[in-house]
Order: sequence, then C-alpha cells, then structure tokens
Amino acid sequence: MSDPFFFGYGSLVNRDTHVYARAHRARVQGWRRAWRHVAPFERAFLTAVPARGAVIDGLIAAVPGADWAALDARETGYARHRVAEGLAHEAGHDVSAEIYAVPLDTSRPASDAHPILLSYLDVVVQGYLREFGAEGVAGFFATTDGWEAPVMNDRAAPQYPRHKLLHEAERDLVDQYLTQIGARVIPG
Repeated sequence: MSDPFFFGYGSLVNRDTHVYARAHRARVQGWRRAWRHVAPFERAFLTAVPARGAVIDGLIAAVPGADWAALDARETGYARHRVAEGLAHEAGHDVSAEIYAVPLDTSRPASDAHPILLSYLDVVVQGYLREFGAEGVAGFFATTDGWEAPVMNDRAAPQYPRHKLLHEAERDLVDQYLTQIGARVIPG
C-alpha cells in the first residue's frame, strides 16, 4: 500500500515549513480558499471551503507510513477530508489525498478581532512564488476569500510560528497585491 498524501493550499505550499520531501505541484477542483477564525485562536486561518466549479493550486506531499499525528497536530483546528475527485498532480502515479479544512459550523470569517497575520501571508505567498511563479501568486489572491478582514503587520515581531524571512522583492510582491486588492493593513 502506498503512502497517503495531503493537499496543501496555504503555508504547506512553502516547502520550508514542513519535512514532507515527496511533494509535487497539484491542483484540486471543487475547493476555494477563505480566511476563517476558530476559537480559541487569536489569528485567522487559511482554510479550504467546498465550492462547485472552483479550482486551487497547491502541493501534494506523501505522509510516510500514514503517520498523520505530526501533521494533525500542526493543523489543530482543522479536519481532514478525502479528496474524492478533481485532483491533478505531477506525482507520476495514482495517489489518495486528504485536504485540511476548518469546519464552517465552528468557525467565523476573519475579523478586526481576529485578523490575518502578515507573517503567515508572507510564508504562503513565498511558497506560491517558488512553486508557481508570479502567475501562481496572482492565482492565490484571486482564489481566496475574506480579504475584507484586516491584515495585521507583524513583520517586525512575527507571530506566525513558521514565519520565514522574505527577500525584499518577495515582500514588495506581497505588499503590491495587498494594495491591489484594497486590503486594510493594520499595525502589529
């Protein structure tokens, strides 16, 4: 039996945030990203939301020995869902994959009280830029809902536990898209 895979669509696209080496670019149909809040956490989460006709890019990666414990701990607040159909990937063989999603009935949209962390967004955009280029970054912003929530600028003191340093051009790209979509950036 081959190892199962997860489909990552946020920070898991950034290979520097995890140890799952057998990763491949992928695309899933029927899901869209959204910023949501789950108690008791202070920050908003990036989650996948079922959406007929929607398509998002990401990475699939093997979970060796089907040992989900470490990944489930990392993804606290999320539930795993089997990707039954609509998965295209570059693995070169058939895979079974699961996607993490915050339950909609126990979450709320991101808000002023529970903003998007810029240090989290930076990591996500860096991953999309590395994997899919500038077109992938544009696709990320276009296929994500919840940008009416504020983005808290915590770059000086990152709150996201897997934050990464971005090169100036990467930071400028994130800032450019935030301006383009009319995001409200608030101090950290």
